[in-house]
Amino acid sequence: MFTGIVQGTAEVVSIDKKENFQTHVIRMPKHLLANVELGASIAHNGCCLTVTNINDDLLSFDLMQETLNVTNLGLLKEGDEVNVERAAKFGDEIGGHSMSGHIMCTAIVSDVVTSENNHQVWFSLPQAQMKYVFTKGYIGIDGISLTIGDVVENRFNVNLIPETLQRTNLKNRAVGDVINIEIDPQTQAIVDTVERVIAARA
Repeated sequence: MFTGIVQGTAEVVSIDKKENFQTHVIRMPKHLLANVELGASIAHNGCCLTVTNINDDLLSFDLMQETLNVTNLGLLKEGDEVNVERAAKFGDEIGGHSMSGHIMCTAIVSDVVTSENNHQVWFSLPQAQMKYVFTKGYIGIDGISLTIGDVVENRFNVNLIPETLQRTNLKNRAVGDVINIEIDPQTQAIVDTVERVIAARA
């Protein structure tokens, strides 16, 4: 489980692509290396991955074809930065919202609006997933727990505080970028349940 409070960013230092499979290596920030072991779960842009090799501050992860298909991790290049979060431990403060690290789909950055005191990003989401998106609801964006702002047709926005921009890779996102989306599981459960009940009564 993860909390959606990104702990920093990590540089992708190498990518070994094979058929329907790839391994990438990140340089983990020093303050996040304590007690990292083989098999540990670490979220990359919100996607839960397993540590397969440790070489000082270089950590390796294997990505299966399904992960490459559903997330933006298959689009990474050497030198890119990913948002990272260590798995939550029992008793940790949940500063964001409970997240599984399972990406539902991707969204496209459709607009970035900046002003002196605000940084707003708009996303276009597949219509099938928009039923889970509500103003003031939670959503996971590249592993970041955020509150949804405005919702218009198949688009929604979030407003980012300076701390989020400083700590994550959202500060570098531009129109056309592909973003990992994890829908709030409680919202999904409620919407799906209501749909089933209505369908059963029809």
